[in-house]
Amino acid sequence: MKRILLACSSGMSTSLLVSKMKETAKERGIETEIWAVAQDKAMQDMKRADVLLIGPQMRFMKKKLGKAAEEAGIPLDVIDPVAYGRIDGQAVLNKALELIDGK
Repeated sequence: MKRILLACSSGMSTSLLVSKMKETAKERGIETEIWAVAQDKAMQDMKRADVLLIGPQMRFMKKKLGKAAEEAGIPLDVIDPVAYGRIDGQAVLNKALELIDGK
């Protein structure tokens, strides 16, 4: 099971992206738990995640969250703005899986 956490300013703007990612994972037969939280809950939730992806609007938080992610032993990256804007669940899922698998 791959546990993918997305964080954005309020936790709302990523909800559609989470749905698209779940659809893609199901179609591909990949067991996942994918959820989104607001930035203030990301530190807490990353403890049970395999990867943390943050919304492009939160790019400024990468350094702060990156330190906590490193301590938790999980990769972190900013979601590609184009994939985010297009709500491209496949592209974001692919990025998350690459980070989890260390590629």
